[in-house]
Amino acid sequence: MTGFADLSRRHPVRHVVDAVRGFLIGMAELVPGVSGGTVALVTGVYDELIDSASHVVAAVRRLLTGPHRLSGAAAELRRTDWWLIIPILVGMATAVLTMAGVMGGFVAGHPEHARGLFFGLVATSVIVPVSMLPRESGRSAGARLRDAALVLAAALTAFWLTGLSSDNVSDDPSSLVIFAAAAVAICALVVPGVSGSFFLLAVGLYQPTMSAIDARDLGYVGVFAAGAIVGLSLFVKVLHYLLHHRRRGTLLVMVGLMLGSLRALWPWQGEGAVVDGEHKGAGSLLWPTEPLVGPVLLALLGVVAVLVAFAIERRVTAAREATVATTAVDR
Repeated sequence: MTGFADLSRRHPVRHVVDAVRGFLIGMAELVPGVSGGTVALVTGVYDELIDSASHVVAAVRRLLTGPHRLSGAAAELRRTDWWLIIPILVGMATAVLTMAGVMGGFVAGHPEHARGLFFGLVATSVIVPVSMLPRESGRSAGARLRDAALVLAAALTAFWLTGLSSDNVSDDPSSLVIFAAAAVAICALVVPGVSGSFFLLAVGLYQPTMSAIDARDLGYVGVFAAGAIVGLSLFVKVLHYLLHHRRRGTLLVMVGLMLGSLRALWPWQGEGAVVDGEHKGAGSLLWPTEPLVGPVLLALLGVVAVLVAFAIERRVTAAREATVATTAVDR
């Protein structure tokens, strides 16, 4: 069982590390085309976050519908790893509140460089869900073909969806539109390869949302937060079930979504401008052109960053498993 009682078994540095993980996840959610779920995978907290979020949702459901409302809800909350959740939420909130204006400016002012960096990050991050696939020796050719078809279908779907970006900006969206958009966009927080910010960009709400957060528009932010809570509570239980009962297929879909989402992160795209006498709408793919060196170097930096983070996480996980095994033997 996890919960507040486990504080004594955690080193204080762990809380700082988890807060940094949350900060990185929050920053990812601010960038169109980048999924916070991808960062959660790379930093090694994805499964734990989904499990804990599922317990919180179950607690709310037990409190509202029973049976044993108070005791049932309390039991679910005790199963939640709050000493993981709280630092990550603090880190995410810090990133959103302090970096919305900065990231919005970076993406708008240097789009090729921003996309280059995150292209390298996301492309390399595909190794994470692949490494999490259940090991099944002796899989038949038919099973391998089904796996490949699942990845391809997910990749093509993501590729198509990320081509739906829009040049339009909703200047005065209604509360209902904000609520509904938040409910859908927040689901991308827990699905690697699906970007909530890109969805907001496609429906014309990215800039209004970033501006509202940066300006501390509590009315807009409050409606958005309410929609996000509803969307997350409806979706997280489904994903929790899939990860525990359909793990291989779910991870393969994640691989495909991450590969397909790279379309949104190709550094050289049309920005609603005229290129060689032809109008290029937002999201149309172009051949590499100036700036060239900066985006390529930042993409390589993204590759190195993910490989280093992945190697560190693997070593930490191996050390933790060795410690647990040694403790079990001693007992």
